[in-house]
Amino acid sequence: MFEELVAILCEQLPLNPEDVTADSRIKEDLGADSLDVLQLLMALEEEKGIVIPDEVLPTLKTVGDIVNYMESQQ
Repeated sequence: MFEELVAILCEQLPLNPEDVTADSRIKEDLGADSLDVLQLLMALEEEKGIVIPDEVLPTLKTVGDIVNYMESQQ
């Protein structure tokens, strides 16, 4: 799941995969803005066939947070 998320992030943002860790903060460390985050989560929802509830969104601050949430939904 981590590698899949990194691949999606690198498609959307100008990042090197080696620079992304589980502790990377999506906005602060990776430079994503609110639209980038929304597009990332929509891509994950589409790829994994799940819906991320609005109340969960504020808790997904790091790459690891997103990975843990996605794994808990499988």
